[in-house]
Amino acid sequence: MNSFSDAAFSRRVTDNQQRLKASLRDTYDYIICGSGTSGSVVARRLAENPDINVLLIDAGGCDNVPAVNDASVWFTNLGSERDWQFTAQPNRHLNGRTLGLSMGKVLGGGGSVNAMVWARGHRSDWDFFASESGDPAWNYASTLATYRRIEAWKGPRDPQRRGTDGLVFVQPPQDPNPVALAMLKAAARRGITVFEDQNGEMMEGEGGAALANLCVEEGQRRSIFRSYVYPLMDQPNLTVLTHTHVLRVLLEGKRAVGVQVLRDGQVRNFKATQEVVLSLGAIHTPKVLMLSGIGDARQLTAHGIGLVQHLPGVGQNYQDHIMVSGCIWQYEQAQAPRNNAGESTFFWKSDPALEVPDIQTFLAQIPIASPETQALFQPPADTWTLLPGLVRPKSRGSITLTGAYPMDPLNIDSAALADPDDLQALVRAVELCRDIGNSAPMRPFARREIMPGALNGRELEHFVRNAASTVWHQSCTAKMGRDEVSVVDSQLRVYGVTGLRIADASIMPRVTTGNTMAPCVIIGERLGALLTGRP
Repeated sequence: MNSFSDAAFSRRVTDNQQRLKASLRDTYDYIICGSGTSGSVVARRLAENPDINVLLIDAGGCDNVPAVNDASVWFTNLGSERDWQFTAQPNRHLNGRTLGLSMGKVLGGGGSVNAMVWARGHRSDWDFFASESGDPAWNYASTLATYRRIEAWKGPRDPQRRGTDGLVFVQPPQDPNPVALAMLKAAARRGITVFEDQNGEMMEGEGGAALANLCVEEGQRRSIFRSYVYPLMDQPNLTVLTHTHVLRVLLEGKRAVGVQVLRDGQVRNFKATQEVVLSLGAIHTPKVLMLSGIGDARQLTAHGIGLVQHLPGVGQNYQDHIMVSGCIWQYEQAQAPRNNAGESTFFWKSDPALEVPDIQTFLAQIPIASPETQALFQPPADTWTLLPGLVRPKSRGSITLTGAYPMDPLNIDSAALADPDDLQALVRAVELCRDIGNSAPMRPFARREIMPGALNGRELEHFVRNAASTVWHQSCTAKMGRDEVSVVDSQLRVYGVTGLRIADASIMPRVTTGNTMAPCVIIGERLGALLTGRP
C-alpha cells in the first residue's frame, strides 16, 4: 500500500485518530514517548496485538508535507519547524565555533528529515554491543537475522545477508548520477574495493565503496514511521498524539507508572499499566530522565530535583559522527542532483594498522560547506562535494541540565575533535578525498577544485576545525552496558527503575559505523521482541 496516495485509507486514519483524540483515555497499557525510528518500531510491534492499547506521543506535527515526502529536497527540513535546532556549546577544538545539531521534530523524527540512507553498521559494532551488554541477542549473527526479516530489499540477490519480504523498502539509487559512479572508479584506483551492495560483505571486513542503500521509492521517502506505524493508525488500539511535549516520567517509588505532558497549553498525566518507553533521542531522553529524578545525584541536587535513582551515566558518553564540510569541486558541466543527492559512499581506514574502517565519505551532488568555509571559499552552486566523516570517534561529550524547568535549555558539550586522534583521522580523510577528487576518473566532472586546495600541516588542521560539522547522528547518552556509567541493561530496562525502558540511539554503547537509522530500527525491533515475546 502506498500510504501517501491511498485516499480511502487516509480518510479512515484521519477519522479514527480524531475519534481517539476526542476521547483520550487516562490510562493505556504502554506509552511510547517519541515517534522516531525506534519508537515507531516499538509502537508497531505492540499495536499488532489488538488487545494492547498503545499511546504514541510526539512533540512534532504531521509528516505529510512535500519537504518530507520528496526525497530530493530532504535538506530543506534542516532549520525548519520540523527541526529541534539544538546548538552545542562553543568548542575550542573547532576554533571556538558552535555546532548546529539538527534533530527531527515531526512524526517519524529523524527518519522523516534525514538523507534516507540505510546503513546497517559494521559487524564489529554489533559484536561490541553483545560484549558490552553480556547478551548474544545483540551480536552480528542475531542482528543479521533481524535485518533479513524486516527488509524489502530490491537490489542484487544475497539470501545470506538480505531479506526481501519485510516492512522496510530499501534499494540502490535508481539511475544514479554519473559523478557518483565516477567516484567509485576513483576509489578503486586508490585501492578501495568496490562492492555491489553497501550492506553486504562490505561491512564485514575492512570497508569498501558502493552505491548507497536508500529508503526511497520513485523519488518519495519511505520513512520508518510510514512503513511501521501509519498502516495501523486506523486501529482503535493505537493513539498517536502530535504537538505533545513529554515533561517527565511519573514515578511511584522506583516504578514508572506514566508520563506528564504539555498539550494545548495544559499539563496532563497519562498512566501506563504495563511500561513506559522513552524514544526521544539522545538529547531529549537523558533530559526527561534527569527531570524525573534519574541521573547523577550531584547534578540533580544542584537543580533542586529530588533523586529517585543515581545513574551518573545519564547524559554522558555523548557521541556523534563528525564530517568535514567539505572538499568541493566545480562541475565541468553542471549536473542536476538525483535521488537523495548523495548516492555513493566509501568506508575506509585512516590508518592501515586499523582492523576496521574509521572514516566514511559521501559524494554530495551539491555544495556543502560550514558557514566559515562558505564565507572564505564562496563555492558556486554548480559544484559537488566529498564529505569525509569520522565513524569511530574517540571524543566523548555530555548533556547536562541548566535548570529544573522542562523548557529550560540544555547544555550540550559535543566535545567534537577533543581527542587529537579524531583530528588526525579527519586530516588524513581530507587528504584521501583530495586524491580521489583530483584523480583521472573525476576529471570529466571537475573544472577546478574550490576547497580546500593544497593545504598541509597546521593550515590543513585549521581548515578541518573550521569545516567540521555534525552528521546528525547524536547517540550514546544512556548507554547499554554493565559498568558504572551504564543506564540500561541488555533488555533496555533502566537500572533501578521498573516499568521504564529506553529505545533509541542513546542506548548505543558506541555510535555505529555509518548512518544510524537502520541500527535504530534494530533497537526498536529488539525491544518489540522483548515486550511481545515474538521475534
